[in-house]
Amino acid sequence: MEITPSNNNIDKIVPARKSKNLKYTLQKDFKKNWFAYLLVLPVVAWYLIFCYGPMWGVMIAFKDFKPLLGFAESDWVGLKHFVDFFTGPYFWRVVKNTLLLNVWGIVFGFTAPIILALMLNEIRDGKFKKTVQTITYMPHFISLVVVAGIIHIFTADEGVITQILQLITGKEYTSLLGYSSFFRPIYTFSGIWQSIGWNSIIYLAAMSTIDPALYEAADIDGVGRIKKMWYITLPQIAPTIVILFIFAIGGLMASGHEKIILLYNPLTYDTADVIASYVYRRGLREASLSFSTAVGLFSAVINFGLLWITNKVAKRTSEVSLW
Repeated sequence: MEITPSNNNIDKIVPARKSKNLKYTLQKDFKKNWFAYLLVLPVVAWYLIFCYGPMWGVMIAFKDFKPLLGFAESDWVGLKHFVDFFTGPYFWRVVKNTLLLNVWGIVFGFTAPIILALMLNEIRDGKFKKTVQTITYMPHFISLVVVAGIIHIFTADEGVITQILQLITGKEYTSLLGYSSFFRPIYTFSGIWQSIGWNSIIYLAAMSTIDPALYEAADIDGVGRIKKMWYITLPQIAPTIVILFIFAIGGLMASGHEKIILLYNPLTYDTADVIASYVYRRGLREASLSFSTAVGLFSAVINFGLLWITNKVAKRTSEVSLW
């Protein structure tokens, strides 16, 4: 008499076989690529120790943290520090400055590497192209402290930029970093100068994968260079642009405090003081650790929300997304 297994028994056997096969596959892969896993181990350890490990310290944003008492013994205050920040005199100033600085960076700094990459892609003289690439890449390797020093020298009373501005406008200026209206242009365009060449590399790499047959067909049809850039090059590198744009929007509430701290002063707080620099002053200089953690957590949550929304919109409109 033939015995037919019931559906319940089959449902139990199939997952067990899949689990056994997966375990065998993983063991086999580990034995074959053990050295690759060994190389990845320091990276994983770094992220666990320095990125995920400290995240539990976010709890001090909800406490009146006292270092001598520690995390557990410090008093729980709930949302007090968030309320103090939202109702404080500097909330709108730092949020507005953070948004405006990053919007300037997206409008000018995000598009500049794309334009440079398009121009470099059209250069046929190999030596000239390499020279331009080398010149534009070099500022990326200059220390940020050195860059800030150069900016201070060029924008001083007798600095080159100050003198040029005086010739153009016919007005007398002292150090440009003492004028709040000049901070955003100086910060943004000095950043473009430092990073435009380096950031263009990824776009040039994307352009190198474009099928040359597309350009050959366009040449046969008599299409000019501008139209080829617009109808061939840009659509082909669009996925790369979208991914980088999502990252840029995800950092809209985060500005690099190092450069801002090196350039700003009390005279330019109206336009230069951002969330990161405010956290630095309150957290390290005034030792308000709980308050600064709450402000940083607020910024991180907003950034995550912007990243999620932008990724969602990009997925619906262009079918390109991070996940």
